[in-house]
Amino acid sequence: MTALNRVPSLLTRAGTASALTLAAVGGTIVAPGLVSEAEAATHGTKALKIAASKKGSPYGYGAVGPHRFDCSGLTLYSYKRVGKKLPRTAAQQYNKTRHVSKANRTRGDLVFFHSGRNVYHVGIYAGKNKIWHAPKRGTVVRLEKIWTNSVWYGRVR
Repeated sequence: MTALNRVPSLLTRAGTASALTLAAVGGTIVAPGLVSEAEAATHGTKALKIAASKKGSPYGYGAVGPHRFDCSGLTLYSYKRVGKKLPRTAAQQYNKTRHVSKANRTRGDLVFFHSGRNVYHVGIYAGKNKIWHAPKRGTVVRLEKIWTNSVWYGRVR
């Protein structure tokens, strides 16, 4: 049973103020509707596995799966399969995520490639400085090392 499932019974026994105080000071209870870090990581690792399962699928401009993908189409498809909604483009997806530092990135976070303030590409972080992504025309979905420092990270909420 998750902490969210226990909230109503705890609220009844401990009183609303006590349970909410526990949540505010870092206890295991969270307010209904919010996603804990552990739950976000679970969604991310599931989305990562879905993206990896599309290895070898051809790139298609504007394609969102299930057999062809562009970069943001792969991330949209992977997260949609785990019940998370993302906007269509890489830039819109960046604006929708909770931004995290390189030091705090985890498997399943989105990796946004940028030039100045413009996001132009996205992939799913696989660990060990690698991403699953749909690179460009003429290529296929693949695992690849992050090739630049011009990246930002975002966690899907």
